[in-house]
Amino acid sequence: MKTITIGIDLAKSVFQVHGVDAVGAVTIRKKLRRAEVLKFFASLGPCLVGMEACATAHFWARELSRLGHEVRLMPPSYVKAYLRRQKNDAADAEAICEAVTRPSMRFVPVKSADQQSVLVLHRTRDLLVRQRTMLINAIRGHCAEFGMIAPQGARRAAELIEQIREAEASALPDLARSTLLMLAAQLDALAMQIHNLERQLMIWHRQDETSQRLATIPGVGIITATALAASVTDPSLFRSGREFAAFLGLVPRQNSSGGKDRLGRISKMGDGYLRKLLVVGATSVIRRAADNASGTGVWVRSLMERKPSRVVTVAMANKTARIAWAVLARGEVYRAPAVI
Repeated sequence: MKTITIGIDLAKSVFQVHGVDAVGAVTIRKKLRRAEVLKFFASLGPCLVGMEACATAHFWARELSRLGHEVRLMPPSYVKAYLRRQKNDAADAEAICEAVTRPSMRFVPVKSADQQSVLVLHRTRDLLVRQRTMLINAIRGHCAEFGMIAPQGARRAAELIEQIREAEASALPDLARSTLLMLAAQLDALAMQIHNLERQLMIWHRQDETSQRLATIPGVGIITATALAASVTDPSLFRSGREFAAFLGLVPRQNSSGGKDRLGRISKMGDGYLRKLLVVGATSVIRRAADNASGTGVWVRSLMERKPSRVVTVAMANKTARIAWAVLARGEVYRAPAVI
């Protein structure tokens, strides 16, 4: 019997493989150590290989594709519906093997090593920005104990650090001063590292045509454009811009039944990092809406008259996501709508 479909449950050291033939009969059910995986798949003819889109999935997808196999990645939440009763590695591999053959299954495009490198830049920058916020909050909290405060905002933290350096010993003991200056040195180092990461993102942006087209959309800067270009490798997987917005969790969560539509808050499903960037960009568009004479500005102002500002911001992020899908799918730049 010839194996034509394989489900593989990924792990750090031990991988579970489940294979079936053309009529669905089980032909393979075994465990593989990490060093055995490539040798095992090299001994097989071309197969359809299914995996969950989890950690290391894109690496293994690229490696198995080089061996001639067709590899498809699936969201783990979509595979869960095919799991029968008890959960274990063998049952997970069997569920993956069945799910990958379903015609209605949604698949995740395999990212190249270059695209994953860009996303590493983004994740690292996001981590460092959060660490910078923690340091600023720590410095503010400690300084407040000695009566030193500064206006809100990351850029105003420099004023607080200057107060630390100039404070007299009677107001700020040397022990506290040395510790706070140590935190300030870490803050400066983080700022330099963040700047270097952003410079690398700028270099990649100037070399990537898709990222440059995305940057023509209002509310989409270099950070958002590079993240979208590296994350969404195949826009044809989404049938419409609304489907792409739903993938990012920017549409209302439904709880409808009996012909009655019940819509709640946004679902917040999908990539939370991309959603955050789009919401931040939409916030800047909303703030400039009063001076915007385009069709988008008119739409934002009319919506602000009826809805709270945060609801309008999410609506603008939804609109931006749909525009981004159109730019990706059609290979065009953004064209501002005319004022009616």
